[in-house]
Amino acid sequence: MEKLKSAVLVLLLAVAFLVVYYFLSGKGFGLESSNWLLVGLNIAFFSIFFLFINYRRRLTRRSSSVYLAFIVGLYAEMYGVPLTMYVFMWLFGANNVYTLEFLLRGLMGDALFNNFFVYFFFPATAVIMTIGILLIVFGWKQIHRAKGKLVTTGLYAYMRHPQYTGFLLLTLGMNLEWTTIFTFLLWPVLVFVYYRLAKTEDKEVEEQFGEEFRKYREAVPMFLPRIRKKASTS
Repeated sequence: MEKLKSAVLVLLLAVAFLVVYYFLSGKGFGLESSNWLLVGLNIAFFSIFFLFINYRRRLTRRSSSVYLAFIVGLYAEMYGVPLTMYVFMWLFGANNVYTLEFLLRGLMGDALFNNFFVYFFFPATAVIMTIGILLIVFGWKQIHRAKGKLVTTGLYAYMRHPQYTGFLLLTLGMNLEWTTIFTFLLWPVLVFVYYRLAKTEDKEVEEQFGEEFRKYREAVPMFLPRIRKKASTS
């Protein structure tokens, strides 16, 4: 029954996100792509996930600052000022390169390019973002319920930092959906910052739980689950 409740909750959250994101993309409002209202709405919505972050560490605040810069830069360019297009107009005289993906239009042709992105690529990025959000929410839920104990079950049986994996997947989906020069350069910085944060947290948890955590760290990877579980040694 508990698993069924969790599955239903996951489904409801995924549907809710997709509905909200449909409106945030401008389709539900019937608005053109250049609209500062959508910039503000998207920044406000994706800033909600700051509620799932612990701010006790300076490095945590730094990662949150990079995440916010990514969100602001992405949606300011998506619905505000298309800086990537201006750069390509200035350098190459190309006036239809709205994002880096548009460089493929010349190779694929307009019809194939549009069909590929509308019917495959954009839905795929929405799935990636949804998975990221679910990891953030349910990872936080497990930590909150543990009340200071070491969590090794659920999501944490497959990865030590599912919330950070969630933030990276969320921003990766955004980056793939609308790849600008700024987000293309900033996303690797975000990966590095979250990697450093995860390493710092691992050291702190090791000091607290000792051998119990060392065995857990040996068996469970940091961000991405293993395809096959590591064989235990006796």
